[in-house]
Amino acid sequence: MQIIKDKITLDKLKQMAEEMFGDLVKAVIDVEKEIMAIGGELHADEEAMLIKYSSKQQNLWGINLYPELDQDNWVEFDSMINLRPSQGNRSRGVDNPEIQQKIINIVNKLVQK
Repeated sequence: MQIIKDKITLDKLKQMAEEMFGDLVKAVIDVEKEIMAIGGELHADEEAMLIKYSSKQQNLWGINLYPELDQDNWVEFDSMINLRPSQGNRSRGVDNPEIQQKIINIVNKLVQK
């Protein structure tokens, strides 16, 4: 697992996807610090890593990245860590469109295409 603060290449994500799940890379985004953790077997592992890195749990959102898909379809909002009724998020997705857009912006900033 690693924390991405600057940039990672799309080719590196493709390589990681092939090595782990075949077509996807799990990631957890810190929407406050604008960083992400990648390469974990579970979103919960990446979440724990970011919390140790001083992230706050309420700012962390789990996603899946499909590096072989086009830019409009390669981010999937689906993770057990996203279930947060206390924050108004009652699904495994990210229900708030503003948070979704912020996540997409962060991913686009961190992934060098």
